[in-house]
Amino acid sequence: MTPSLSTGSPLIDAVAQRATATPQRTPPLSAHSRFVQRLRRRYADELSLLPAGPPLRPAMAEAYERLRARGDGVADALRIVRQLVMERLVVLDCDEQAPLAVVTTAVTQLAEFALDIACADSAAELDARHGAPIGADGQRAQFWVVGMGKLGARELNVSSDIDLIYLYDQDGETAGDADGRARISNHEYFALAVKRIYALVGDTTEHGFVFRVDLALRPNGASGPPVVSLDALEEYLQLQGREWERFAWMKSRVVAPASVVADGSAQALRGVVLPFVFRRYLDYSVFDALRTLHRQIREQAARRSAGRPERANDVKLSRGGIREIEFTVQLLQVVRGGQFPELRTRPTLDALQRLARAGLMPQDAADALASAYEFLRRVEHRIQYLDDQQTHVLPVDDDDVRWIAQSMGLDECAFLAQLDAHRELVAQEFDKLLGGEKQCVGCNGKTKPEPPVDLDDLIAQLPAAFAARVERWRGNPRILALRDETRARLRQLVRRTGQWIQAASGPDEVTTQRIDAALRWSDWIEPLLRRESYVALLVERPAVQERLLRLFGAARWPARYLMQHPGVIDELASDEMLGGRFVAADFERELESRIVSLRRTGEDDEERLLNLLRQAHHAEVFRTLARDVEGRISVEEVADDLSAMADTVLRITARWCWQHVRNTHRETPQFAIIGYGKLGGKELGYGSDLDIVFVYEDDDERAGEVYAAYIRRLINWLTVKTREGDLFEIDTALRPNGSSGLLTTTFAAYEKYQLGRGGNTAWTWEHQAMTRARYVLGDPALGERFDRVREAVICAPRDRDALKAEIFAMRNKVRAARPVKPGRFDVKHSPGGMVDAEFAVQYLVLSQACEHRELVPNVGNIALLQRAETAGLLPEGVGRNAAAAYRELRRVQHRARLNEEPTQVQLPALATEREAMLALWRAVFG
Repeated sequence: MTPSLSTGSPLIDAVAQRATATPQRTPPLSAHSRFVQRLRRRYADELSLLPAGPPLRPAMAEAYERLRARGDGVADALRIVRQLVMERLVVLDCDEQAPLAVVTTAVTQLAEFALDIACADSAAELDARHGAPIGADGQRAQFWVVGMGKLGARELNVSSDIDLIYLYDQDGETAGDADGRARISNHEYFALAVKRIYALVGDTTEHGFVFRVDLALRPNGASGPPVVSLDALEEYLQLQGREWERFAWMKSRVVAPASVVADGSAQALRGVVLPFVFRRYLDYSVFDALRTLHRQIREQAARRSAGRPERANDVKLSRGGIREIEFTVQLLQVVRGGQFPELRTRPTLDALQRLARAGLMPQDAADALASAYEFLRRVEHRIQYLDDQQTHVLPVDDDDVRWIAQSMGLDECAFLAQLDAHRELVAQEFDKLLGGEKQCVGCNGKTKPEPPVDLDDLIAQLPAAFAARVERWRGNPRILALRDETRARLRQLVRRTGQWIQAASGPDEVTTQRIDAALRWSDWIEPLLRRESYVALLVERPAVQERLLRLFGAARWPARYLMQHPGVIDELASDEMLGGRFVAADFERELESRIVSLRRTGEDDEERLLNLLRQAHHAEVFRTLARDVEGRISVEEVADDLSAMADTVLRITARWCWQHVRNTHRETPQFAIIGYGKLGGKELGYGSDLDIVFVYEDDDERAGEVYAAYIRRLINWLTVKTREGDLFEIDTALRPNGSSGLLTTTFAAYEKYQLGRGGNTAWTWEHQAMTRARYVLGDPALGERFDRVREAVICAPRDRDALKAEIFAMRNKVRAARPVKPGRFDVKHSPGGMVDAEFAVQYLVLSQACEHRELVPNVGNIALLQRAETAGLLPEGVGRNAAAAYRELRRVQHRARLNEEPTQVQLPALATEREAMLALWRAVFG
């Protein structure tokens, strides 16, 4: 029983009455929309025509046919369907909290449906009057409606314009009417079609419109023709296309007629658009274009809100709005999409996750931007639900703001707090990407360009050696030919480099190292000045330039590598790069993802695959190089990563290459690659050759011919120089019978040769090579057979004295081929050098492995020396000392090669290491 609240007070009595009264049913949130109220009054009888559920294309078609059946014309039926769809979306979104994708998909499908109907109607009308448009091939010329922006990305909002470009594929003329008259050019025919389509979709009638149509993105904008041929579009993009248009065309998609989408003929457009949007090299020059475009949008928004502060709260165009999320995503896509096709996707949310997977954005940042995007888009829709107005400005009416908050499941304060938090995060990420506006602002609020600094003024401020190098640039034709914009960027880089030199602290050698770095940087950038994107990259990414200078200062070889592969410098933009290691599975997965993306657009030709492999490999080598010179990884870890890289590239190349061999007789080749030398011992260095042998086991009568062609193609894929360079030099001299033998052989013949069955057998030096051999890839069954053959070779009984004599003679032969000046010590070839350890290990393995099985595995020279001592084959301490010496000599050799210095040192340097190696030699060979 409810206690009585009556106290004689009218106010309390009224409260008590409300508390005890039967509760009234709260109207659905959708009822607050004034737009919905109008629709329900006007179309009460038609609302039931739309089937229940999300209003997707089949439901629209059903409602449209019922309207046409009752006598409505095409234009009226399309508009009524639009109103029914909008009413349904408000209900689903506000009353049922439907996901954002339900709304954007429905509005996009409405546009596609309406445009398809309009295309069919206009074609029927014009064909009857002028005949079908005929191309040069005698076939009907195709008409394409290209959706740009949110229509292209399937992200339309509920009151969005549709940005369209109309194209046709061939010039020609129409067939004429039934009497063969009334012929017009194809261009005239399609211009009439465009007018008819606009009348059916864009005109405002008593039922409103279907969509507002915007043609401003067409070639030459408002001054250009409403429809252009594909050839005319290609010429325009090549000769006149502006940087901001690349962002627009990135989301382009043929949306109608449905027939050209279904039959795939519309894919021809991709061949024109892709080279314009996505450049071959990393393209940081678009940063300035995007800054300009963003500044214009901000200024336009400021003008609109001047004197009208209520217009400043724009969830799309204001600071931290939807547009800044889209710009952040599109900028990274345009910069990288030429080299990383997996980034080419239209929808913003999908692109965010792809950028995160590619390591171009932290996953938490991508997730936060995605959350902000969904929140802001849902707010945008609610703003537009109120009155069906094309606005993105938060209303000033408190009731409207409260309704927006409630329709998102929040109270007003929580809603405004979330809105501010999302926009602040977006603004910070956007500013972080663009590095601020990079402008100075005068007292009148107008931007002023930074005054140019002449090279003459700069030279006086630079350290002498660097100033002398820059002095030579002033009359250089390559410098004089630069655009003013690029010359200004170069000045900025020179000034920044001079400041970096002068910021050195500590001993004089630090400053000397920095000057050396600056001189190498100058040598590196001079031939690249015609590729303005590299200059732009360094301007946009000061941290990249500093890391680059540190790299140049650390050693000479990185500068040479970067001259050969300049595109890899963008790897320095990643803060995580130096802390990682090569992961084969990630590398392979990324490449496979990339090739899938290329297949979708028909770009997976052989040349593209060759360049794709090279780009990926060069980038990975550079990452390892940067970690190496920064001291993040050891020499052994460098060798491990470079060897794992080689294995992975060989595996991918072998798999892709098989798909390009003609007349293959099986899905997977039954072959294997055996690695020798540094590849076999997993001790690869930068630029090492790959010593490999190819074997196969296949009973098919065509096998010999097919595998010979396959291996020739495989070697070509690995060695041919493309515009991206090459991958590896391949040495096959260790195959049976050396250079006179077959390039590939059956495994049975290989086994027979190695095990000495028959008259044609392997030499002792080939058995020495077998100690460092390993199965790299191919048929696992062949890998197991190889391991058995290797063990049989290594463990075969031998005359130890004869073996010792042969290896000793081979060592002298190698030493004689590498003479060393008196008083100097070559860390590899001199007595006491690394070759002594390698030959000693080979002798110990070949002579003792039969009795000491722990010497059979191919675990590397350092581990084998330690195992030999543990087995009692070396005096105590000799193996351990030799292993430590070998490690140090490898390190010295590695650093010398990185700095392009001789691997010979002045005696008595490295005396301890030299003596440890000589002690090993004496212990093994006496």
